[in-house]
This record gives sequence, structure tokens and C-alpha cells, in this order.
Amino acid sequence: MRRVHYYAASVTTRLYTSDLFLGHRPGPSHPERPERLESIHAVLQRAPVANVTQVAPRPATRAELTRVHTAQYVERVLQSAGTPCELDPDTSTSAGSVEAALLAAGATVQAVQDVLSGAAENGFALVRPPGHHAEEHTAMGFCLFNNAAVAAEAALARGAQRVLLLDWDVHHGNGSQSHFWKRRDVLYASVHQHPFYPGTGAPHLAGEGDGAGFNVNCGLPGAQGDDDYAAVFEGLFLPIAEQYRPDLVVVSAGFDPHRSDPLGGMRVTERGFAAMCSALKVAAKGRIVLALEGGYDLDGLAQSVHACVEVLAGGRSEAFTSGTTRPDTAEALEDSWAAHSKYWRRVKA
Repeated sequence: MRRVHYYAASVTTRLYTSDLFLGHRPGPSHPERPERLESIHAVLQRAPVANVTQVAPRPATRAELTRVHTAQYVERVLQSAGTPCELDPDTSTSAGSVEAALLAAGATVQAVQDVLSGAAENGFALVRPPGHHAEEHTAMGFCLFNNAAVAAEAALARGAQRVLLLDWDVHHGNGSQSHFWKRRDVLYASVHQHPFYPGTGAPHLAGEGDGAGFNVNCGLPGAQGDDDYAAVFEGLFLPIAEQYRPDLVVVSAGFDPHRSDPLGGMRVTERGFAAMCSALKVAAKGRIVLALEGGYDLDGLAQSVHACVEVLAGGRSEAFTSGTTRPDTAEALEDSWAAHSKYWRRVKA
């Protein structure tokens, strides 16, 4: 096992992004459009964050991709390069999509490697297309390659022994769950709207075999806000993370739980995302990488990303507010603990 190298306090936050991500154009009316990334860049340019550097990403290698996806599926995607096609009923590509997808996976891997080597304190892969729905053998839900899962595997290859893959996208990350279902070297945890697309992520699904207890789902009904997400983090995710002691935290950072998002049904604000990021940064002891997933209201997406970048760079820290837990949130937490109380202690972080 290779030694894990941790960050030095003097290094900066790195953003991994490229204009080549704008070449992914799944359709003129498709919600996963280039303007998502353009809006993020515009806000970061108007309000620069100190101690942040931008890095041009490199494409993922076949070896990195096939740790998660089958060789046949990777070859199918690569062969479609330059030719618009439909990989899945809701996952279409344009001439530049495959190049963007390779860079998206590569950027997230690069972020993980930089954090573990000490080249960066933490990182944010501002990429598209997103990744957490992509299964080992198929595209799904706007996703070609599972960027976060590929990055988690890269962390293990680099020497990490325990990776927490935390997913706060409004949709459950079925691809990430299925890949790590029987494993404990990656603990997958997801808070998501349920029932909702893609229909997975029920609280009783806790993993199997060696992975039993290492798949933590908390499905919330719609209309949940900052206080509800705070209850999930403080009442479920942080106690488990404290016991798991991850070497690295990778976040599938979808911003479609935002209160203005047209696809989601949640009410999270920019401050709520900053609080979740702050809590995970502490749980990770600074070793944290965010990978952009969903988020389809341009202003809500851009402002929420900016808030998280501020947290990563050390210019902002948000604490969870002490609100009253709604009955449906409390019920969701009880459902999750019913599946996990035999694996983890229900203690405060």
C-alpha cells in the first residue's frame, strides 16, 4: 500500500475546469446546458475568491475509467466521439461531449490526486456532464462517466484506505451506490428527494456482504430546507463519518436541491450548501474534493457554488442553524437509523 500524503496548510484551493466542457450540448432545450458552467464562471469572475487557483484538467485514462465502468462500455462511449448520439433516453451527446466527459472524469481524479499528494489543500471539479447516475455498463440521467466514483477509486489506488463519498444532489446517485454496494473502503452516503428520479435510494438499502452498513441513504420528501438538511447531517452523516474516519471526502455536489431549481422540489439556500460544505470540510480534516453534479437554476447554482468555493478557500464558514426538525424529516432519520443502528453508534459528532 502506497503512503497517503496529506495537504500542507500553505497551499490553495484548486478549481479544475475548462471551456471544453461547454462543447457538451445535449440539446437546445436540455436542462444540462452549457450556460450552467458559464453562469458559475461569471459569478467567480465578478466576485473572485482569495487563495484559489484554476487548473486546466487532463482527460481520464482508460485504466482510470475501467475501475468503475466495463471496458465494453468505455469503448462504446469513446467510439461515439465526434458523432451526436443517444446513449440513454435522457442522455444525448453532441460532437464535443465525449471530450468533455473524459475531462470531467479526469478533472475529478486530478483533484483527488492533488489533495492526497499535497499539491492542493482541497479542490472543486467544475465539470459537465455530471456523473453519479452512470452505471458500470450504461449512461443514465445526463451522465456518461461516473466522475465521483472514478475519483474515489483513484484515491484508493493512491493509498487512501477509507473514502467517504457524500452525495447531496436532489437525485439519488444510483450509479455510485451500485458500484460500491459490497465494499467498505468507500462509504456512500446520500441525502435526496424520495421517491423521485431514478427511484433508488430507499433507506433500508444499506449495502451487502462486506459493504453491509456502508451504504447510507436518507430519502426526504419534497419542500425540505436548510434546517432539514442540517438535521440529516448532524443526526446521521456526521456521527457515522466520525466513526468511519475517512482519509478523504469526495462530494457529489449537486445544487438542484436549491429552492429555485426547476427540476427539484427542495428549498435549500446558498447558506445551506455552505453549511454542508463547512461540516464536511471539518469531517475530512480539510481533505475534501467537490465534483459538480446537477443544479439547473442558473443563479441559484452559481451563487451556491461560489459559497462553497469560499468555504473551501477558508474565507467563509457556516454553522448549521438550530431549527425545529420537521416530523417528516425526523421520520426519514428514524428510517435510516433502523437500517444502520446495528452498524454504527447513534452519537453526536
